[in-house]
Amino acid sequence: MDRQKVYRLVEKGSHGSKINLIFDYAIMALILLNVIALILETLPGINRQFGYVLGLFEFFSVIIFSIEYVLRIYVSSLTYPASNNFKSALKFIFSPLGLIDLLAILPFYLPLLIKIDLRFLRILRLFRFLRVLKINRYNNSLNLIISVIKEKKSDLILTGFVAFLILFVASFLMYYVEGDVQPDKFPNLLSCLWWAIATLTTVGYGDVYPVTGLGKFLSGLIAIIGIGLVALPTGLVSAGFIEKIGRKDKQSKKCPHCGKEIDDVNAK
Repeated sequence: MDRQKVYRLVEKGSHGSKINLIFDYAIMALILLNVIALILETLPGINRQFGYVLGLFEFFSVIIFSIEYVLRIYVSSLTYPASNNFKSALKFIFSPLGLIDLLAILPFYLPLLIKIDLRFLRILRLFRFLRVLKINRYNNSLNLIISVIKEKKSDLILTGFVAFLILFVASFLMYYVEGDVQPDKFPNLLSCLWWAIATLTTVGYGDVYPVTGLGKFLSGLIAIIGIGLVALPTGLVSAGFIEKIGRKDKQSKKCPHCGKEIDDVNAK
């Protein structure tokens, strides 16, 4: 089997030949059908009536996914170059996408060896869209977002630390203020921590709320702080993104030969 042809089939994506597109769309359709089948299996009536058909479809799907997995190992020397084919195969197998591919077929094979229900792992097939959709087409945008996060890393870490600190302070306060009044709602620090997370993120935790005056005051204060605290990381990333886009636009407007603004060069 020609390794290059197999590589173009399983790795090249929509910018390749028509057969590549057919392969991509077929895998995407199979992934969606598997997720639908997983949902239908949880419905007792449908599972009783069509369980055999769903089982056959699962068997067919695993065969296809297994063949694809083997083909990806076969071309791993091209996708993950190393000193020999064995090392390339190991690189693929233990790569994030390789592990996802493996987890997509393990729920079928493992129960044959050990009695365990791993059907829920099939939902990981959704992650295969990261490969099938070939997100390398969007690499520039993704790299831009990642670079912004890296630039703002120290600010984001500081914001996260402050949020973590406020969560624990709020948890301690509510435990000592409401714990004696509502021992069933605020029985320990972990329960108070969950309440603080729900309040600080402004999601709310409807069945648990303070009843004392001081508790209500603290709850309102925590909620207000949460609005600003949750918005702060978003603002940092947004500002960095806009700044990065501005620098990129300025760079694109510079003359590649003299380094001056294109408008200034045209004016001269």
